[in-house]
Amino acid sequence: MAAYVLKRLALMLPTLFGVLFLTFVVVQFVPGGPVEQYLAEAKAGKGASAEGGLSYRGSQGVDPKRIEQAKALYGFDKPAPERFWRMLVQFAHFDLGSSFFQNRAVSQLIWEKLPVSMSLGLWTFFISYLVAVPLGVAKAVRAGSRFDLVTTLLILLGYAIPGFVLGVALLVVFGGQLQWFPLRGLTSSNWEQMAWGARITDYLWHIAMPVTAMVLGSFAVTAMLTKNAFLEEIRKQYVVTARAKGLSEQRVLWTHVMRNALIPIVTGFPAAFIGAFFTGSLLIETLFSLDGLGLLSYESVIRRDYPVVMGTLFFFTLIGLVTKLISDLCYVWVDPRVRFD
Repeated sequence: MAAYVLKRLALMLPTLFGVLFLTFVVVQFVPGGPVEQYLAEAKAGKGASAEGGLSYRGSQGVDPKRIEQAKALYGFDKPAPERFWRMLVQFAHFDLGSSFFQNRAVSQLIWEKLPVSMSLGLWTFFISYLVAVPLGVAKAVRAGSRFDLVTTLLILLGYAIPGFVLGVALLVVFGGQLQWFPLRGLTSSNWEQMAWGARITDYLWHIAMPVTAMVLGSFAVTAMLTKNAFLEEIRKQYVVTARAKGLSEQRVLWTHVMRNALIPIVTGFPAAFIGAFFTGSLLIETLFSLDGLGLLSYESVIRRDYPVVMGTLFFFTLIGLVTKLISDLCYVWVDPRVRFD
């Protein structure tokens, strides 16, 4: 076990390096970087444009000294290998750098946007599992019945509808025509002046439609996976033996079948739970005017805010690698028969 963990930890380093290297190389060829935007603003919209790399066609008519100042301001006065090495050293100390345009630390920006994405992610995670697992068990017990067929149809229908399409429909019907729910934001403008009970109600009132748009399709995979896992276990010999011994159906189902059938569900818990903290749904956050990680990432790419792009990429990749390792270790915890060797 220890050797496996050390091996996986060692493999994280080249994986991180590869992800950062490929992204950094792509960034070098993306047109309209921060220097070009600075020069375009300096020319006050007089047709300045850029064609990528470091050619800076938008620099025509701009004082060369100002161009050099802009390059030094954003660190582009250094060669690309040196900038990449400095970034690696910086990330090795868990310093994600500072935003070009917001003049704030990337870690601070992530920390400020995290509550919005956490609200969406955690509610989606808990509601999905609370609905999907019991539904999957019920479908397995009633396999082939009318209940199974109807719920399968509804699940597949919900899975086929994109979350943002459902979000638009919810906004139009329940937010616009019926005006039952607010159209934007996570809380009301006077939320801080409310009592605690009113704050909770206001928060749930605002989060209802975004979470509904994200949940509808997210529990489909978990529900069908639970159903298939239970069906596979119910058909095994130990279940027949338990029934032959006179055990009740409830005891067979919840004592013997449950433990084995939930192995693929439980082992996915760490990734799903930790991922819920960093769930950034760009379309849902934009649609409902929620300032979260998804919107931050999108705006960073559009504005070519490279420190935010690279810093968040490093952070999320590291979290993903560690979470994957924890998920693999959960197999041993749930099923001692698993051996990594």
